[in-house]
Amino acid sequence: MTDFVLVAGAWLGAWAWDGVVPRLSAAGHGAHPLTLSGLADKQGVSAGQQTHVRDIVDEVERLDLRDVVLVGHSYSGIPAGQAAERIGDRLSHVVFVDSEVPADGESFASNWWQGQEKFEASIAGNGGFWAPLTAADCEGQGLTDEQVARLVGGSTPHPGASLTEPAVLTRPLGELPATYIKCLLDGPEPTDGVARLLTGGNWRLVEMNTGHWPMFSQPDELARILLAAAENQPRASVPPRPGEGAR
Repeated sequence: MTDFVLVAGAWLGAWAWDGVVPRLSAAGHGAHPLTLSGLADKQGVSAGQQTHVRDIVDEVERLDLRDVVLVGHSYSGIPAGQAAERIGDRLSHVVFVDSEVPADGESFASNWWQGQEKFEASIAGNGGFWAPLTAADCEGQGLTDEQVARLVGGSTPHPGASLTEPAVLTRPLGELPATYIKCLLDGPEPTDGVARLLTGGNWRLVEMNTGHWPMFSQPDELARILLAAAENQPRASVPPRPGEGAR
């Protein structure tokens, strides 16, 4: 049995995986969605990036999980990538879902498309938090109106310190056994950093024809890809079943 530890991206909590968890459980595996400190039901808890790394490591150790497939979505690819090397032989595989990946000494803000200074100023102007999602942020991402309402309605302000604190890696990230899921509606190509990691032999690329939040837009297909990762077998992308995007 594989134990999936599922960590959603900025603004979200464990609830974001509600469409995926039953599918993993039905296949006979453990599914452990995690809310990071300062988010969702853990609002009010002070949190930097290393807090989020510890959240993940502590959950794996608290539950004494083995054969772990660690899944990091969006922002959470950064703490997940760091936690992966710290849980040692408990780790089976890492899955980065349309995510950022950690680089030693760099933060999420380091590579912000408008520049780090502008991003940090925005956080400072919002009381030290990254303002939560709006419906406009979800346009063009393959989501139904109902899915957008749920995503936006559940979003909470994201602790700014977790976005500006640098990552700490003790080994090359490319040594991890990993799958990178690229959601094509959010951009057709991985970042340059991810593209380099994909050339190393330990990482493989899977494409999904959906937007940045596939746990909402295509939960069946995302679950199938995660199950394939648990089997440590490469998997090509598969078109979603008719009507799946409306679930």
